[in-house]
Amino acid sequence: MASVNKVIIVGNLGRDPEIRYMPSGDAIANIAVATSYKSKDRNTGEQKELTEWHRISFFGRLAEIVGQYLKKGSSVYVEGRLQTRKYTDKDGVEKYATDIIAEQMQMLGGRQGMGGGDGMDDGGGYDAPAPSRPAPPPRPQQQAPAPRPAPKPAPNFSDMDDDIPF
Repeated sequence: MASVNKVIIVGNLGRDPEIRYMPSGDAIANIAVATSYKSKDRNTGEQKELTEWHRISFFGRLAEIVGQYLKKGSSVYVEGRLQTRKYTDKDGVEKYATDIIAEQMQMLGGRQGMGGGDGMDDGGGYDAPAPSRPAPPPRPQQQAPAPRPAPKPAPNFSDMDDDIPF
């Protein structure tokens, strides 16, 4: 049976990203993202807003981008998967924690503090480097395909011999 482990989070960072580096030099970034849910209390009819915090880990180049561009309060869209880990706390008690391992990230909102002070919202993100190879030369226009011959009429079965071997 097939299964799916996919998470999509859209929220705001509760603190600046924590960046660490592995002995291999690969970056790891951890962030805490808040999402909120509004509901109405059944007894009082009062509108309540509940906030949920999500731990998200980034690896490699994505972690470097998170460390460079995100900060407390940044809006972010993250796609990833859930991963549960087991650990022992300082009192020797075994505990479990479920984290989101990010696979894609999109910065939302404006480019605050990143230069480009035109106030335009470009959908977040960073500029990808321009391709290093030159563009291919334009292709010559192709001629229209040759007209197809008219279809042959269906065979007339009444003309056929009756010498069928079965």
